[in-house]
Amino acid sequence: MENKKPNILLITTDQQRYDTIHAAGYPHMITPNLDRLCDEGCRFTRAYSPNPVCLPARHNLITGLSAKHHTFDDNYFDDSHQIPQQLPTFAQKLSDAGYDAIAVGKMHFQPYRRHNGFTRLYLMDEIPRYREDDDYAVYLKNNGYDWLQSLHGVRHILYMQPQQSLVDIEHHGSTWVADKVIDYLKTKSKDKPFLIWAGFIAPHPPFDVPREYAHLYDNKELPLPTKSKTSLCTTALDNQDIADYPDEKVLMRARQLYCSSITFVDHQIGRMLKQLENMGELDNTFILFTSDHGEMLGDLGTYQKFLPYDASARIPMIVRYPQLVKAGSVNNAFVDLNDIFPTFMDVCGLQMPKNYDYPGDSLFGNNKDRSVQYIEHQHDSRRWVSLVSERYKYNYFYGGAREELFDLLVDPEETDNLMESIPESVKGVRDQLKVKLVELEARYGLPRMVKNGDFRKLPPFNPRFDREKNLPFFPKHLNNQAEIDALMSLEQEAALAIKDEPLVQLERMDLSAYEGLIDLEKVKDLVKKIR
Repeated sequence: MENKKPNILLITTDQQRYDTIHAAGYPHMITPNLDRLCDEGCRFTRAYSPNPVCLPARHNLITGLSAKHHTFDDNYFDDSHQIPQQLPTFAQKLSDAGYDAIAVGKMHFQPYRRHNGFTRLYLMDEIPRYREDDDYAVYLKNNGYDWLQSLHGVRHILYMQPQQSLVDIEHHGSTWVADKVIDYLKTKSKDKPFLIWAGFIAPHPPFDVPREYAHLYDNKELPLPTKSKTSLCTTALDNQDIADYPDEKVLMRARQLYCSSITFVDHQIGRMLKQLENMGELDNTFILFTSDHGEMLGDLGTYQKFLPYDASARIPMIVRYPQLVKAGSVNNAFVDLNDIFPTFMDVCGLQMPKNYDYPGDSLFGNNKDRSVQYIEHQHDSRRWVSLVSERYKYNYFYGGAREELFDLLVDPEETDNLMESIPESVKGVRDQLKVKLVELEARYGLPRMVKNGDFRKLPPFNPRFDREKNLPFFPKHLNNQAEIDALMSLEQEAALAIKDEPLVQLERMDLSAYEGLIDLEKVKDLVKKIR
């Protein structure tokens, strides 16, 4: 491919499901700018996260390799856990080729400010350990929010509860990402190609949308959560307790705010596109939009990610680049985050490193079997692997050797595990998919998980009761007493976050897990006073 030095803009959201774009056939969504990308580019209908959780997915994306190489099979929040220094990244390769490589927003690198090939980092993370490490946290401090502890919504007692942002719309994290990208574009040199990764935290919980967007979906008919007809795997059961909704009304309100969060990001995407248009650079910029993974959001009675089901593992992906992509086109082949590194190399006329067995290929290449999709997560008894084909999905859970088989043609919501009845008509399908999945696991999965041509047998994984209890990290590391004294209490923050969300009634919630974490009675009293 001829090297024309195109610019590259990678836009990622966090925890955005595949079914959240109006132009993709979901009329309840308000996404005019993502719709525009679909109209002017190519929409990939079968895009997946190769490991549907934040850190692994992002390390797959930047290295093009699986946890077998980069070591993140799950989230690990310890800076001693790092990708091997020798692994090449797309930022490094593009930087070496003369690109100005800029990272803006959520990256989830470890260590936090490790460049991984980027020349400049403007970082924003959910709960930064140190304020000075997080550019958005410093921005808030310098713009009248020196009192704020919960930078992106209240996580602990309100993690997945309906709430509204403690930050005004012009200073919200989603606004800040677009602002930083636009500021860079306005001041960059005219003759140097750029790589920008714009990483939004939204719609990852907490669902802290600005008040101007809080009621955008009040009159929209949102899909109800799906219900499983057969038993759930223990990994799904492990995710049930992260949300505490006393009734379906509260869940549906959370779903409204999840959608509003996506619409707010969509607005920021429109601002970035407008800036590229104003510069005359839009058509010379290869734009790829996607997410790291999805969100169960109550489907099958469970929440969060970590699971092989489409609500968790299937993601949106759109490419706009008129030189290579036909406007309004649709691609139904299996694609995933592993394909992004080789795609960038292909578009820029560069060669992939030769020392690794890359599972992905350029979206414009033909060196990958796109008839199936391999997905993995975790290790030991909690590990599962999945294979998606044109019609079926086969999941294998190492703990207890559980198998699942879904006929996606007749059961696209994955509510009926055929392995519980094992009709004769699907036994051969299961066998074929298992053979292929074992092959891919042996090639790309963690070492020693396949033995004698079959999956290892491991003891069952037992689900645990789990609530999100992470308090803000950076305040306990502050050294300046004046900065410490300026902080609002966690109790006040929590009360302010839900003062305009009457469906959130603390007395109806199970708050036992938070005893001793913050003063729960104080929060209740504050809510009564300000509502």
